[in-house]
Amino acid sequence: MKSIQTSKTKYIFVTGGVLSSLGKGITSSSIATLLQHSGFEVSILKIDPYINVDPGTMSPLEHGEVFVTSDGAETDLDIGHYERFLNKDFHKANNFTTGQIYLSVIEKERRGEYLGKTIQIVPHIVDEIKHRIHLAGKQSDFLIVELGGTVGDMEGMPYLEAMRQLKHELGSNQVISVHVTLIPLIKAAGELKTKPTQHSVQELRRIGISPQILVARCERMLGKELKKKIALSCDVDDDSVIVAQDSQSIYKCPLDFLQEGILVPIARRFGLGELNPNMDEWDMLVKKIISPKDSITIGFVGKYLSLKESYKSLTEALIHAGAHINTRVDIRWIDSQKLQGTALEDGKSELDGVDSILIPGGFGERGIEGKLQAIEYARVHKIPLLGICLGMQLAIIEYARNVLGIIQANSTEFDKDTKEPIIYLIEDFIDSQGNKQVRTHSSPMGGTMRLGEYPCAVLKGSKLYEAYKQDCIRERHRHRYEVNPAYKKRLEDGGMVISGESSGLVEAIELKDHPWFVAVQFHPEFTSRLKNPNPIILEFLRQTLAHKRVH
Repeated sequence: MKSIQTSKTKYIFVTGGVLSSLGKGITSSSIATLLQHSGFEVSILKIDPYINVDPGTMSPLEHGEVFVTSDGAETDLDIGHYERFLNKDFHKANNFTTGQIYLSVIEKERRGEYLGKTIQIVPHIVDEIKHRIHLAGKQSDFLIVELGGTVGDMEGMPYLEAMRQLKHELGSNQVISVHVTLIPLIKAAGELKTKPTQHSVQELRRIGISPQILVARCERMLGKELKKKIALSCDVDDDSVIVAQDSQSIYKCPLDFLQEGILVPIARRFGLGELNPNMDEWDMLVKKIISPKDSITIGFVGKYLSLKESYKSLTEALIHAGAHINTRVDIRWIDSQKLQGTALEDGKSELDGVDSILIPGGFGERGIEGKLQAIEYARVHKIPLLGICLGMQLAIIEYARNVLGIIQANSTEFDKDTKEPIIYLIEDFIDSQGNKQVRTHSSPMGGTMRLGEYPCAVLKGSKLYEAYKQDCIRERHRHRYEVNPAYKKRLEDGGMVISGESSGLVEAIELKDHPWFVAVQFHPEFTSRLKNPNPIILEFLRQTLAHKRVH
């Protein structure tokens, strides 16, 4: 790795204008990837202006996926993008919210740390923001800071003031402002319009921030004259208007940015000389995503299908694994509620023709019976299946009911008074010595979650072992219900293999008399990266492809 630590950490702030969802997270990840492949140590920070302390209590329909870091932080889904692009773990310090900032300042005030002063946004809130930015950038050559929302949002004003102050304190050669903005195409006129970008930049400059680089999101390529017009009106260099067209894959964006020359103004601003990132392996994987040799169809049985961002890490993990076996993964989105209440063969119209079935995690009772139908279908028809978190719990319930004859087998999540609590609350788990063995995180709402990374002992000779080829693995969790160990012997005697355990907890199960039926309590998608796909998801796709070829 190169190092520029002698001249302090360099900061690149990424803001957005005109409207949200322009791709600030992908822009931040792409810039970070190019710098990392140029040999630098890079870290990223996501700032969320909402007042929630974290997204952990927010509905997936409200916020999308909650991404879980190895140290158990519930964070914005952009942290997942950062890990997937940079192939490294990020932590609690890499994401903070307005709620956390205000909570911290208020707690300090209550402890008397401000010596009786009147607490104000400037300097106290802004100082707390700057402190956390510095904390996230420690030990890195570069810190990319992504600010959620858009310029002009009331919630984002303290963060923009912190950016302005940091540039003043550190000097203009230590800080770059990158502004992502929309160049809309007015189809009736057939023209790209620059006025929204001009107004967005003017708003930034009014606050005291002049962006040095503009990332222009647009549907088609900008001509040289339009680029010059934007550069002149927004007071940036001609080579600092970077076009970001809609791409065939988000993983192609770093390559597109490199071709657009985004490293030239970055290197010039920071005095780094010429940067030449080695993107050969990345380029090869992207080509396999865009033009794969094979294809498979997975039946994705979920209940948040109206907002597929709820499953972002999982769908990206399928892309990663597919690239490594040169296979396109086509997802057939199946609403579990549509399967609910149907007989096994009646569900065939939804499930017929898929090469494998995936049962993702989730919370609550809605759509559960439909997922159970899909699991039974995969078991009976010998179709490869991967169950994740709730998917594993339901696989056990289905097997207990339909194979072992435990008709009332259920989870206390769905029926707190069930007579056969094969799945129960995590805080009810007691080991053989009468001690609780599970590290949990409690919330003020009364929920107890198993969050973050835990070890899992893998059974040799199992399908899980064939995937990981390790006796012990570490994967991330986000759940509050566990398999009741009182049922473990009955499950094993009935033909189910417990292939993964952690301190007495069931971490993975599989079936003896099935080509490939595996379910895991952890979330393997959280540790999948483009250059390093998760082993169990990779094996799931290999088995799916093999099943397709056989049939």
